[in-house]
Amino acid sequence: MKAIILEDSRINEKNGLENTQDDLTFTLKSINFDENYIPSNSTRTTTNFANLARGESRQENLRNAINMINNRFNSLANWDNPNNNRYSVELEIVSVDLDLDSSGRTFPLIEILKTHIIDHKTGKHIEGIVGNNFSSYVRDYDFSVQLLEHNKDKDHFSIPEGFGELHGNLFKCFVKSESYKKHFMKPPVICLSVSENRTYHRTGNHHPILGFEYRSDKSSLTVQYFKKMGLQVRYFMPSNSVAPFAFYFFGDLLADYSNLELISTISTMETFQKIYRPEIYNANSVAGARYQPSLKNRDYSTTKIIYNREERAQLGIEQGKFTEKHFIKPYKSALEQWSANFTL
Repeated sequence: MKAIILEDSRINEKNGLENTQDDLTFTLKSINFDENYIPSNSTRTTTNFANLARGESRQENLRNAINMINNRFNSLANWDNPNNNRYSVELEIVSVDLDLDSSGRTFPLIEILKTHIIDHKTGKHIEGIVGNNFSSYVRDYDFSVQLLEHNKDKDHFSIPEGFGELHGNLFKCFVKSESYKKHFMKPPVICLSVSENRTYHRTGNHHPILGFEYRSDKSSLTVQYFKKMGLQVRYFMPSNSVAPFAFYFFGDLLADYSNLELISTISTMETFQKIYRPEIYNANSVAGARYQPSLKNRDYSTTKIIYNREERAQLGIEQGKFTEKHFIKPYKSALEQWSANFTL
């Protein structure tokens, strides 16, 4: 399937790149995630969606994942839905490329998923949430190259100075851009797995869609990293889920999004997590009042969709080195100066 270019927009802002040849430019491209999906050459092969679309069983993998998403959506949107088939979810992969020097060469900055909800009873197409899954080559560099090199041969773990600041500023610049506002009605929501080395405590707060809220005993490196992207986090375990999810968002998660919008994110990301984190999200026991997730859990069920976790980890390192070679090193001075001058 051929990608569709949505927009090539030049961002002329007072806090943009002042000492490069041109201002920051974002290019948005979109492709549908369906059983015919073929990843583009610039897509990170470790992304949830691209990883499914590989090998001899690619179409079966994609078909099964889409069915899981739709079934989960209808189980949560169960009002006026007696046959559990009123809705289906369509997924759109949005790729954001960055051009720093107007040479025609672009760098694949971000890939996110946008959900669309089809109401088969009314015939309406309802816009869902953008964000969901979050893919970033620069994040690969930060965690798989910079962080590892910084801690190489050290007795104790530490975080490099300014870790995640460039990535966070690039993300915030994109979200506040006119091209983002033109194509997306609301700020993004990113849904991730909870951290294996943190403990979560269930609170008395219960949302009709998101379920019981959990709180973490302390912050994590991922939380700190996403905070530099301008995002805050809350943890919720939806009805009939077995573990809480981490929801990263701007604004007010509970007030800014409709029930159907939230369900589109839950159904999408729970499906991916059941495939990639079955020890946590397809466990045979439900998280209790005090919960510590573990990938060493052996009491879980598997889906029909198999993937190679070790390969994903190795590819993450390769993608980080690719970013270092083609983005960080060639534009190091300009990126550092732009990031230092960036303000919201």
